[in-house]
Amino acid sequence: MLGNLLKPEFEELLQSRDYDALREAFSEMSPPDIAEVIEDLPADESGVLFRVLPRDVATTVFEYLPLDQQTAVVETLGTEQMVGVLNEMAPDDRTRLFEELPAEVTKRALATLKPDQLSQARQLLGYPEGKAGRYMTPRYLALRPSATAEEALHYVREHGQGIETLDVIYVTDEKGVLLDDIRLVALVKAQPTTPLSELNDGQLVSIRATDDRSDVVAMFEKYDLVALPVTDSQGVLLGIITVDDVLDVAEAKATEDIQGLGGVEALDAPYFDVGFVSMCRKRGGWLSILFLGEMLTATAMTAFEDELAKAVVLSLFLPLIISSGGNSGSQATSILIRSLALRDVRLRDWWRVASRELASGLTLGMLLGSIGFLRIIVWAKVFHQYGEHFLLVATVVALALVGVVLYGNLVGSMLPFLLRRLGFDPAKASAPFVATLVDVSGLIIYFNIAKLVFRGTLL
Repeated sequence: MLGNLLKPEFEELLQSRDYDALREAFSEMSPPDIAEVIEDLPADESGVLFRVLPRDVATTVFEYLPLDQQTAVVETLGTEQMVGVLNEMAPDDRTRLFEELPAEVTKRALATLKPDQLSQARQLLGYPEGKAGRYMTPRYLALRPSATAEEALHYVREHGQGIETLDVIYVTDEKGVLLDDIRLVALVKAQPTTPLSELNDGQLVSIRATDDRSDVVAMFEKYDLVALPVTDSQGVLLGIITVDDVLDVAEAKATEDIQGLGGVEALDAPYFDVGFVSMCRKRGGWLSILFLGEMLTATAMTAFEDELAKAVVLSLFLPLIISSGGNSGSQATSILIRSLALRDVRLRDWWRVASRELASGLTLGMLLGSIGFLRIIVWAKVFHQYGEHFLLVATVVALALVGVVLYGNLVGSMLPFLLRRLGFDPAKASAPFVATLVDVSGLIIYFNIAKLVFRGTLL
């Protein structure tokens, strides 16, 4: 908010090239506020602002910028400024930036890193995208189990500068295998001569570098962590993931799931950064699949062409039947996908969910059926619509609504379970896909009920 209020003032200083005034103004602001000022400025102006900031402040401000803004700024910075910013960035944040930069810019940026930073960058970039190794930082403190609490605190004071978090100290053996994690508060409370091996609380939690990012989020949620150690297959400590990085991971995963629910292939960049062709490709695939699915609706209607010809009144309620089934299925899918993601529901609970959705589907279907029945009766009495068999029409619509809502609930709730059981992401059960599936089935339910009810009258 502060940044928005001050942006006109900074724009004036930029236009007048009053760098001394800019430097003085920035000295009174915190890095998040400076980042807010820079965020909406053009990339070339952002680069100018970074040149007036002290190097340590510039790095901190840079880490607060959105990823797309970071990318634009790096491409405008000179070599000297880029060296300062990239070498001081947290390795995990720098890795995510390298993923977004054009290949040539990444190559140039890697060439500016110090040997130790270059080694860290190459290691993190070596892990597949979306795996825990991409989000870890090698900046942590580790000690041997024989060290005392007093020695550990001294070590923290001596080596704590630039460490990602000091809330947790890690205990490893001579081979680097993770043995324990100890909260700083436990060291402070312990007797000075107490060895770290005696402070073991038996609650060590870690994750492998090759595990999926969704597992990272789940671990933080389950164990209420401030940092999560990352190991290799042999248990050797490679780095840690801190809670601020998990927020980024959770946001990216939630964005992907939400876009998937809408029947869109996940966008890999902010909306305006996705090219026109790429946007059409990501949306066109699902749209084509859904279109082919909806063509089955025409096939189903062709199968009941004679019934439609004899009872044209049935066609009046087709949108009502189709939309009700699709809506109920989409609701169930959305609820179950989120419940599976939050682990409120497990695979083994599928039968309980099915029973619950059958009951709710029946109840909701009866509710909509009653509304539909009354609506047809009232319109028939007041406006003299739907012919002499309006009571039968109302019955068909009411029973069909019960059937399609019940079916929609069942399909929408069970599809995420099926995908999870087959090893796929339940979020791929997009609401449009479920609606399309239920649309076709809803027509079959509707016309078969009509054949039974209208037998001997209209049919």
